[in-house]
Parts: sequence; structure tokens; C-alpha cells
Amino acid sequence: MIKKNISLTAEGKKELENELNELIKGRPAIAEKIATARAFGDLSENEEYSSARNEQKMAESRILEIQDILKNAKVIRGGKRDKAVLGATVALDMGGRKMEYTLVGPTEANPLEGKISNESPIGKAVFGRKAGDTFEFNGKKVKIIDIK
Repeated sequence: MIKKNISLTAEGKKELENELNELIKGRPAIAEKIATARAFGDLSENEEYSSARNEQKMAESRILEIQDILKNAKVIRGGKRDKAVLGATVALDMGGRKMEYTLVGPTEANPLEGKISNESPIGKAVFGRKAGDTFEFNGKKVKIIDIK
């Protein structure tokens, strides 16, 4: 894996730690599936065995990925913010539509939950600005209403 600092909110770090714990707890169940499937004989045509091995590979890959992320993670600290920075929640008026986003690192980004990466187009446009700032984005006038 590429070694670089990864910015996470405390909540994002906790979510990754929980996912890692669940994956580790799931190892015995996957091993049991593999052992049960082996009992059916010829492994070359055993779909249950192939499926269980694939599940194991995916779980182990994700475990390694999460461990690498956590090892290189830098937790974003909260507090009063006067600028749009990582961890800040930004209220925007985007051409008459009110939107609220939390700026996070790419690892935590999930636009459906209102978490946008500081490396996304809108994240880059907002990053470092102050409440009251206006700018153009995708042909629309955007105003930063509030930063929390």
C-alpha cells in the first residue's frame, strides 16, 4: 500500500475500527464455511468452496486495507472554525438551494451522508473559505452561509 497521511474524523476512525473488529470476528465463520465445503470432495468443481475462498480473500484484503489506513491516519480535531477545513460542516446556498456538507478526507467521503472529500470538485472550491464568501461553481453562484 502507498504510505501517506490519511485524514479522518474521530467518527470515521471509530467506524473503521468497528468494521475491522467485525471482519476479524467473522474469520472463524468463513473458515468453517471453507472446512464444510472441503468435505464435499473435488474442489475444482465445488462452488461452495470457491465462494467461501473468495469471501475469505475479500475479507482479508479489506482487513489489510483498514489496518493500513488506521496506521497512517491523522485524526482531525474539532473546535471552533472560522474557515472551511477538514472536519468542518459547511452550510451553502447553491443557486437558491440550501445544502450542508461536512468536509472529510477521501477515505470517509460519502455524499449520500453529506460527507464530501476535500479533494472533490466542490470540496476544493469550498476549502479554506470563510462564512459569507461567495464563488462560482458549475455556473451557479454559491454562498457560504455558515461554518461549524
